[in-house]
Amino acid sequence: MQIVARPAEGWVILDLSGDIDLAHSPAMRKVLLGEIKEKHTAKVFLNLKNVRYIDSSGIGELVSAFTSVRNQGGELKLLQLTRKVQDVLTITKLITVFDVKDDEAAAIAAFKS
Repeated sequence: MQIVARPAEGWVILDLSGDIDLAHSPAMRKVLLGEIKEKHTAKVFLNLKNVRYIDSSGIGELVSAFTSVRNQGGELKLLQLTRKVQDVLTITKLITVFDVKDDEAAAIAAFKS
């Protein structure tokens, strides 16, 4: 899994690519918490456009990230879900928990401070 962090008008976008699974989900947590601590922001988009696969530990990591960001008084939103990720979130009914956006520019514009 690769994770690239980039700023976006008061938000941080984490571009994830590869698999979010047992082997890689701790890396996602480390980067996410590091970005929140280092940048002092709790406004995070997880861009899942290039995520090929997500397993139960990856789902758990998404929920944990959501909770961590909320506890910091922030927001975590999912961006550009792949069909596989969307299917898993729909089956688990977590699609109703996360705010999901399809278009990055529109999402950022909608959430400007």
